[in-house]
Amino acid sequence: MSRPDAWAPAQYERFHDQRAQPFHDLLRLVTVTAPRAVVDLGCGTGELTAVLHRHLRAAATTGVDSSEAMLQRARALGIDGLTFVNADIAEWTPPAPLDLVFSNAALHWVPDHAALFTRLAAMLAADGELAVQMPANFDHASHLVATEVAREQPFAGALGGYVRVVPVLAPEHYAELLHDLGFVAQHVRLQVYAHTLASTGDVVEWVKGSLLTDYAVRLPDALYPLFVERYRERLLEVLGDRRPYFYAFKRILLWGSRPSHSAAAGLRQPPR
Repeated sequence: MSRPDAWAPAQYERFHDQRAQPFHDLLRLVTVTAPRAVVDLGCGTGELTAVLHRHLRAAATTGVDSSEAMLQRARALGIDGLTFVNADIAEWTPPAPLDLVFSNAALHWVPDHAALFTRLAAMLAADGELAVQMPANFDHASHLVATEVAREQPFAGALGGYVRVVPVLAPEHYAELLHDLGFVAQHVRLQVYAHTLASTGDVVEWVKGSLLTDYAVRLPDALYPLFVERYRERLLEVLGDRRPYFYAFKRILLWGSRPSHSAAAGLRQPPR
């Protein structure tokens, strides 16, 4: 995970509606109602965690995030049964089994997804559910150009050769992983979200709130603005200065349920 001070709520929320839509699509896959204990891993500002909490009528929902800047916004919500914890989602463990492990646009920051999903499955109660949404747009120029720029000098030297390596697997691998972990009922899909931005330059603003935070925390303060400008220059060379710009963004949405043996005869299925 990136260090907490990399995240700027205002920058992330510049594209609030576009970033929120996958959350609502993921929430539609969840079938548990009135759960006792829910976690939202990578809760950010907590706004969508509150929607999750109220929609499910959960007794207790915990939002987990490593960004204190994001959590300051979240803690101000003041909703009964909703609490927030500053912790690394790669290491956090619940005090008791959960009815739902939910994560929207966060797990792509955590390495080794085979081990990660094994750990998440172990957090669940016998009839618990797992619901995860992750970006899968890492073959798009908006991401490839960032890697290209990170390999240029003076950035490569300042980064010590670091480039962002994405751990996200192909959708079918998650289906296989869920099966191996005992999720008898599952739903896995790759979805393309169509975003019409004002210009190609808005893609820069989009990734400044997400992908580029990984470089922001590793570059000297004086060098990061130069990195962003070089990124902007190269991106416009590759994509052209289009106004408006159609940004096709791929995401993986997955849901799984591991029902108890007593409930196996009537497996719950997510909405189609």
